[in-house]
Amino acid sequence: MSQATALIVRALRAEDEPVWRELWKGYLAFYESTATDAVYASTFARLLGDDPRDFNALVAEIDGRVVGLTHYLFHRHAWKIEEVCYLQDLYALPDVRGKGVGRALIEGVYAAADQHGAPTVYWMTQEFNETARQLYDRIGVVTPFIKYQRP
Repeated sequence: MSQATALIVRALRAEDEPVWRELWKGYLAFYESTATDAVYASTFARLLGDDPRDFNALVAEIDGRVVGLTHYLFHRHAWKIEEVCYLQDLYALPDVRGKGVGRALIEGVYAAADQHGAPTVYWMTQEFNETARQLYDRIGVVTPFIKYQRP
C-alpha cells in the first residue's frame, strides 16, 4: 500500500447494506452459490443484532471505499473452556487482491477474538482456492481435518 492509500478495517454499519450485499454476492458466486433475498435480509439483520449466538462482521475500506468483508462468530467448544471463533466468510474485491485486504480482515478477526477471550480462530476454504491459500499458509496453520456434511 502506498502512503496515500488508507486501509481501514471496521465494524459493519447499517448504511453498508447495499455494498455488503454486493460483496457477499461476489463471495457466494466464487463458491458457485446464491442466496435468496430473504437470506440476505436475515443475515444482514443478524450481523447488526445483539444476539451473542449470531455472526459479527467487519469490512475493509481503502480510501473510503468498502472493498472487503468478513463474517465470524463465537461458539462453545467441548474441548475448551473458552469459546472459539469461526471465521466463516472472507472476501475482497478482485481489483484489490494482493493489497493486504484479506490479511487485514483476518487480523481484525484475530483482534476481536482476543478481545472476546477466544484464542482459537479457525476457518475453511475449498482446496482449489489457491490464491487465498497462499495468504492462509502465511497467517494460519493448515489442519488435517476433512469436512463432512449431511447429504
